[in-house]
Amino acid sequence: MPEFRQNMATKEWVVIATERAKRPEDFLKGKEARPELPAYSPTCPFCPGNEGKTPPSVLTMEEDGTWKLRVVPNKFAALQPQFSTKRERVGRFLKADGFGIAEVIIETPAHNATIATMDGHDVQRVVEAYKSRQVAISQDPRINMVTVFRNHGPKAGTSLEHPHSQIIATPIIPPHVRSPMTQATLAFDTYGSCVFCDMIGEELRQSERVIIETEHFVALCPFASRSPFETRILPKRHNSSFTTISDVEIEDLARVLKTLLRKIYVGLDNPDYNYIIRSAPTTDEDVRFYHWYILIVLKLTTPAGFEIGSGIYINTTYPEQCAAFLRDVSI
Repeated sequence: MPEFRQNMATKEWVVIATERAKRPEDFLKGKEARPELPAYSPTCPFCPGNEGKTPPSVLTMEEDGTWKLRVVPNKFAALQPQFSTKRERVGRFLKADGFGIAEVIIETPAHNATIATMDGHDVQRVVEAYKSRQVAISQDPRINMVTVFRNHGPKAGTSLEHPHSQIIATPIIPPHVRSPMTQATLAFDTYGSCVFCDMIGEELRQSERVIIETEHFVALCPFASRSPFETRILPKRHNSSFTTISDVEIEDLARVLKTLLRKIYVGLDNPDYNYIIRSAPTTDEDVRFYHWYILIVLKLTTPAGFEIGSGIYINTTYPEQCAAFLRDVSI
């Protein structure tokens, strides 16, 4: 029979719809093959030789005199750094100029690569760039939230094929971010511990939804997964902000991220996905109640009327089955 499951940290509910449950391999049926990409595209602004098509780099990582990673301002950003952060009333409404900082991490010179297929050192370089830019942007007193994310494939919202991630920093902390932090605060006030640390401990104890465990990280399909193959990478060491990650943890995280995405790439035939680094706002980077993590959402289903209307997601696949499927994928 179907069942409700509650997210331990956010208190959100999901429905596991067992009467129409799909097996993990069912998502491969009828899937269109993704066209193969060339290693270089002369029209791509992110490919080597086309650097003049992007704004100047704010960070460049080189090897043997050639760039391996570039971070550039987003040329077509929805938010711009030259505007004011002042908020003003329009009658009883509130508005502000579109201030923000938007950057693109060009992850590799290879047009046809992706995290799942890149060399481990290249993935580590990407994680290092995430930290470097989040730390630098967080120093701006106008910024209250920095979001690092990656869109892979057209269903995930990507417009350029060349492998890249993005950073968008804003002066506004929306309810979508603040509300889970409020729940975490209440849990800490009630139980005296980080609810995310407690959740990690319980997932490790039950173990059936764990995909990868290392010295510093655990990758899993959460108990209350909102969609098929929703996965999270959580650090075992408590900290509220990704900016505090150590060099040793960066190396370990790069391995976990590449391994997990490689399993998804092989096992589910390179599906579209989004991943987001959930990190505390700049004013809450050293709190006991919150815990940073990476959320990976595969674009295998589409939220419909009930999800939009109620906020309760219907998941047609058991997270336990998804985790077992990914554990068994040979890479």
